[in-house]
Amino acid sequence: MEYFNLFTEIIFIMALGWYLITNLQWYNYKLDRVVLKHHKQEWHFTYFVFPILIFYLLEPIAFDIFFYVFYAGLFYFWNKRLDRPLVLTSRVKRFLAILLFITFAIQALCLASESCSFSPIFIPLILAYVISMILEKLFFISFKNQGKKRVQSMKDLKIVAITASYGKTSMKNYLYQVLRHKFITYKTPRSVNTIAGIVLDVNRDLPANTQVYIVEAGARQEGDILEITEFLEPQYCVIGSVGEQHIEYFKTLENIIRTKSELLQSPRMKKGFVHESVPLQAHPSIIRFPDNLNITHSTLNGIWFDVQINGQIEHFHAPLLGSFNAINLTAVIHVALELGMSLDEIKVAFEKLESVPHRLQLIKAGGKVIVDDSFNGNLEGMLEAVNICSSYEGRKIIVTPGLVESTDSANILLAKEINKHFDIAIITGKLNSHLLSDNIDKEKVIILKDKSILEDTLAKQTRTGDLILFANDAPNFI
Repeated sequence: MEYFNLFTEIIFIMALGWYLITNLQWYNYKLDRVVLKHHKQEWHFTYFVFPILIFYLLEPIAFDIFFYVFYAGLFYFWNKRLDRPLVLTSRVKRFLAILLFITFAIQALCLASESCSFSPIFIPLILAYVISMILEKLFFISFKNQGKKRVQSMKDLKIVAITASYGKTSMKNYLYQVLRHKFITYKTPRSVNTIAGIVLDVNRDLPANTQVYIVEAGARQEGDILEITEFLEPQYCVIGSVGEQHIEYFKTLENIIRTKSELLQSPRMKKGFVHESVPLQAHPSIIRFPDNLNITHSTLNGIWFDVQINGQIEHFHAPLLGSFNAINLTAVIHVALELGMSLDEIKVAFEKLESVPHRLQLIKAGGKVIVDDSFNGNLEGMLEAVNICSSYEGRKIIVTPGLVESTDSANILLAKEINKHFDIAIITGKLNSHLLSDNIDKEKVIILKDKSILEDTLAKQTRTGDLILFANDAPNFI
């Protein structure tokens, strides 16, 4: 029986480690964010704190029963329901291997010496976390130096770095689609925008024959953009719209502006393209945008806009949804011109632009019009999506958790606009459910605490001819 108890204890520690590393992966391996910023603190109690208390309160046999009858099943189904489960990266595998080794080692020492007066649950977790962090730091320093040398060895490589509070992924993708008509162009994949992701991308995936490398730079604290800037030393720096996105991390708008402006400290910068929302003194190497932008038309069929370039009014069209995309495209125009493309080449490329997946992406399926804006989480973009959909003549349904990492006033403003234009509002998750439902007519509101029933809910609530807007899609740990 003693060996069975030890086996249970090892499995229990590994389950706690799995929970810990899952949460660390969600929150960028920042323990303080897992502890202080987690959006579902009750999960920590249910899957971590409470079972540990039970472990120390119950006799070993009683805990075995609790573990296999209650906790194991509860933990399994929690993990099964996650829409963003743990990805078994090399880092995760190393952590789990270290935890298993330490757990076995401690249990073997206790068994051999018979001197352990208590079962060490926290010690393996703490040691595995500390050793793992030290190893990853050492690996990263080496990997970063390797990546730096690779960038420096590509003498003719032009690097365009893009940051913003919102819209940077769209700008990156649109610029890539335009530049690839003339240059061998490569961009950071998906929403990779941290120093760790960029270093990995440079070392592993950046093709050696690349002429233009487009990099998205994100931040959660001051210094994040500067670290990326010092690593890449981009020649062309783009700062898009800056607002209160991630305000909970930066505390003030001034801190956000200062962090985004770190991009302009690149020692190799030739040109900076900066949105008018960023207060900067005039400088010969800085081009402000969107200067003299006039959006003439924005519908479900695309956007038409005019931009003054070299004293001439130029007309542009792109088959993209959202008038705010004209702002992103203005930056694209400036960068493309600076890199040597002509206006005619840019206009032709614009006509072939494809929407970024899950960012105001128009889909028609099953007799319904679907606007997938699930990767858009800022107020301006969500209001624009609501505005575009408001012109649709049929019934309109919105599926949203509201704004994450934003203010109450922003969510209230969003809710009031939803109430004006939509017939049904399906609110996913509990983060903003109270705030949104208080500002939307009760008969329109459906609150889903479990996103797993969303498909069934839509099947019951929608019919042919409806428009469905997916506005923001926060994972269910939020």
